[in-house]
Amino acid sequence: MKSLIVASAFILLSVSAMAQLDKNPGANHGNRFEQLDFLLQGPNEYRTASGAPGPRYWQQRADYDITVDIDEPNNVLTGTETVTYYNNSPDVLTYIWLQLDENFHRKTTESVRATTGGIRGSISEQTLAGIDNERLDGLGVNITLLTDGSGKSLKYTINQTMMRIDLPVALKPGQKFVFKVNWNYKLNRKAQGDRGGYEYFKDDDNNLYSITQFFPRMAVYSDFQGWQHLQFTGGSEFALTFGNYKVKITVPADHIVASTGECKNYAQVLTPTQLQRLQKAKDAKMPAFIVTLDEAKEASKKKSTSKKTWIFEAENVRDFAFNSSRRLVWDAMTTDIEGKKVWCMSFYGKEAFPIYSKFSTRAVEHTLKVYSRMTIPYPYPVAQSVEANIGMEYPMLAMNFGRADASGNYTQAVRNSAISVIIHEVGHNFFPMIVNSDERQWWWMDEGLNSFCQYVAEQEFEPGYPSRRGPAKNLVSYMQMPREDQEPIMTKGDAVKSVGNNAYAKAATGLNMLREVIMGKELFDFSFKEYAKRWAFRHPTPADLFRTMEDASGYDLDWFWRGWYFKTEPVDIALDSVKVFQSDAQLNGKDVYLYELSVSNKGGMVMPVIVEWTYRDGTKEKETVPAAVWMANEQNFKKAFRKSKEVVSIVIDPNLETTDINLNNGKWPSQSTPTKFQLFKQSGQ
Repeated sequence: MKSLIVASAFILLSVSAMAQLDKNPGANHGNRFEQLDFLLQGPNEYRTASGAPGPRYWQQRADYDITVDIDEPNNVLTGTETVTYYNNSPDVLTYIWLQLDENFHRKTTESVRATTGGIRGSISEQTLAGIDNERLDGLGVNITLLTDGSGKSLKYTINQTMMRIDLPVALKPGQKFVFKVNWNYKLNRKAQGDRGGYEYFKDDDNNLYSITQFFPRMAVYSDFQGWQHLQFTGGSEFALTFGNYKVKITVPADHIVASTGECKNYAQVLTPTQLQRLQKAKDAKMPAFIVTLDEAKEASKKKSTSKKTWIFEAENVRDFAFNSSRRLVWDAMTTDIEGKKVWCMSFYGKEAFPIYSKFSTRAVEHTLKVYSRMTIPYPYPVAQSVEANIGMEYPMLAMNFGRADASGNYTQAVRNSAISVIIHEVGHNFFPMIVNSDERQWWWMDEGLNSFCQYVAEQEFEPGYPSRRGPAKNLVSYMQMPREDQEPIMTKGDAVKSVGNNAYAKAATGLNMLREVIMGKELFDFSFKEYAKRWAFRHPTPADLFRTMEDASGYDLDWFWRGWYFKTEPVDIALDSVKVFQSDAQLNGKDVYLYELSVSNKGGMVMPVIVEWTYRDGTKEKETVPAAVWMANEQNFKKAFRKSKEVVSIVIDPNLETTDINLNNGKWPSQSTPTKFQLFKQSGQ
């Protein structure tokens, strides 16, 4: 009963393979404007042709009751969980799949053994250890118990980062299965960029724990692909099932814990002073300290040998993570999201204090407000930012980077980088924590949509904010790269070579061009919001996004999805010639100048043609010819324009709003843009 998705959505598509998608080869029309239906899974009872969930849409659910303990002296995590898995599908299941993501660190996994690299002239002891992955010895998940709800042992098979549990009795539609897992693993001492583990601070002999992907998690079983059990290789992230969580976290008694969910026992784990500050912060308009810098420094000087258990609960989330350390400063405030109070909190060490105490919680609040306007109102009770020297996201919890130097100073670039990563990681609460796309298959549906919203939020954070991704002009250098060095956005997650340029920047830029050049903000914003509303707390596919954007806007955008997401052709629109005609007579008392523009498509990607006119009197005018101008002939067209003033120059896409890779062939009179070297020589330096 599963609908099919064409293989092109899952595999790396070469340029030659993409050319075969054209049903009118050799013609100068009818290929780039061909409808996308044959590339997408067909509509059915679960997913409609409009892009909305169908009348029989379903998804699975998994509830977790977890107890976890951190052994600080040995850096070992031990846990036990009871999982209740609900089969809401129409299918009978004879086994289920779980993710054991920490096995990514095990030296026997294929992703580790497939690591490439040569041998340098000099080989250190560390390099030798890395060749046979000696540093990974002892890492990976140890399953110590697996039973059903009655205590009977279950048969299981582990394939690298995935674990299959064979069910003793087939799980029929509408039934649930309860099982218990006990496990432990040695925590990885992480470097910057690692997704979890612990960071050691030599100056005060303390750890900051970032506990992520720490428990056996249910894989997604869906209507469009069955079990999603692609291996975690350290790149593209997770496809996960929604459920409710009850988690008890036992850590040293002097630790502060930031976690997914609401803490249910602050009165037991906080000091009276901390608890009083937290209660006052409920009505604070500015971030208030729950733990001050001096208190965090003092706590770092000695280590408690006793322990405390923090209790958190979270409803309707797809994952759970937490941070724990005695060296954390903590500030908090609440903000109003459509009449509901939401906690905004930040946790950070002394290294990040100069930046995070000023900007972190403010950026959290700003992100929630902008994203709530663009998508749906933030539904959770808290959003947190933790400076953990990584950029990772979990429900209600963002782990970010951004530290000052040893003297407490920081550059504007470091400050902006910290603000951007906070907005980005907190923004992930919406994509994919709520609109639950599958990054393992479609990296861009998570990162690209979030990076687009990040750009909108950054531009509203303060005037002139230097956004890195989103503006079309920032993508031109990537689009100028040889075609063989690129891949379509629709490429399977881990097969994407240049993730930042592709899954983040190109996907985000595409949405920004739709909003600012092709559709207009009003129609785009309505359609994008409709997509978020339809697929909040559900599992969307690219087809659901494409169809919803068209359904809600009334725009046929198949030409755009086809060119921008399924192909690698750049935008290169040339102004080949201009014919000028001046009439002796006037029209309505105004002079008449006629201009015939001959325009050609050198790059292949059709796009609206933005024309900037400069008149004899020094004034300028800009107008946009819609992409439909290419429909009759995808290679070239001629178009006449009537003006009441004499034109002295014409430029196509002067501000690079469509990522045109060659401005030199889009100017009249013909002129070349000087290179940076030519400008240097002209300066006489």
